[in-house]
Amino acid sequence: MARREADSWTTPADAVAKMRVRFERGEFLTAFAAGRAFEPLGIPLHGPSAAQLGADLAAARAWVQEWEQRRPPALRLEYKEIGGRVVGTNRVPARAWIDGYEELWAVLGVGARVHRFTRLRERAESRSPALAAWCAANPLKTLANADEWERLVATAGWIGERWRPGLYVRQIDVPGVDTKFVETHRGILTELLAVCLPAERIDYDAPPSDFAARHGFARRPDLVRIRALGAGAGLPDAFSEISVRVAELADAPLSASRFFVVENEINFLAFPSVLAAVAVWGGGYAVNRLAPLAWLREREVVYWGDIDTHGFAILSRMRARFPATRSMLMDRATLLAHRDHWVREPKPTRAALPGLTPAETALYEELRDDVHGPAVRLEQERIRFHHVENVLRHLR
Repeated sequence: MARREADSWTTPADAVAKMRVRFERGEFLTAFAAGRAFEPLGIPLHGPSAAQLGADLAAARAWVQEWEQRRPPALRLEYKEIGGRVVGTNRVPARAWIDGYEELWAVLGVGARVHRFTRLRERAESRSPALAAWCAANPLKTLANADEWERLVATAGWIGERWRPGLYVRQIDVPGVDTKFVETHRGILTELLAVCLPAERIDYDAPPSDFAARHGFARRPDLVRIRALGAGAGLPDAFSEISVRVAELADAPLSASRFFVVENEINFLAFPSVLAAVAVWGGGYAVNRLAPLAWLREREVVYWGDIDTHGFAILSRMRARFPATRSMLMDRATLLAHRDHWVREPKPTRAALPGLTPAETALYEELRDDVHGPAVRLEQERIRFHHVENVLRHLR
């Protein structure tokens, strides 16, 4: 008999490994936690056939002896008879059985883990039956968070019982819990809160990564930074520059008639004087910050961004919110006049941009298709300042 045939016979270690795979999927612990009666578990054993018994009786006997002497004591063996005229009838193991949870824990050597899981589930049940049910359905996640379980359960309970509108995550008052703890464990906390909070308490439109928004906590307010460019800007007389909450600015329109949205901070600070106008620092988030300002549709909005694919993408999004937005210094002539200042755009976009004018679309496609060179980019801070002044002189 070829050696490889004997190597294919099921060993006690093979049988235990099969059961361990199912344990690590959590199915045994889930059934145990749910109080379901254990169904005896039988594992078919691949052993010697009658022909293999005759071909190498010593190997077959060694296999039987391994099962009888080295198997875990909690494994019960079921036998069958095989043989023939040459070697006679022989009893060999046909199936290994586990008859109960305790036997299974003993075979796998997981008694301590099971005991710990039981205590964790009981702790959750003392706070909320829904949390206990989550534990039963997710035993391995429960065990993976065992060291922090007490604080996780207490945090979920506090949010369920003590939360009120306007609270920040910082105000969760649980021993050992701070903002860093919540941020580090927001994934598991989001899962726990999904089962123990009423559906109306969860904003499912907010991504799970945004813990505060998803669970009704106040977030750091969006601020918009505005600089007066001349008389009639609408800022208080004592201030040349202010930062205000977007939500408050939405209800208090400025009297300026022209708004220059600038992505680069130094360009924002150095922007030349323009009557009845302000500069707004976009900082890459211009659309998101300005979107709530409905009254801005009634003003003249001029956007100045980098000449690259993402700069045009931001411009397109600006026009989706403020259709009359004009671009400034984002044209082919400006690009070609500053060839020595070109850099490489790290990750160009190839998205369709419906909010561009024909001239802007043509330049965007040239950049996208590398007509002027690979991933060409002209950052706005690299444009010579007399070009800025000339364009503004024309706008005036």
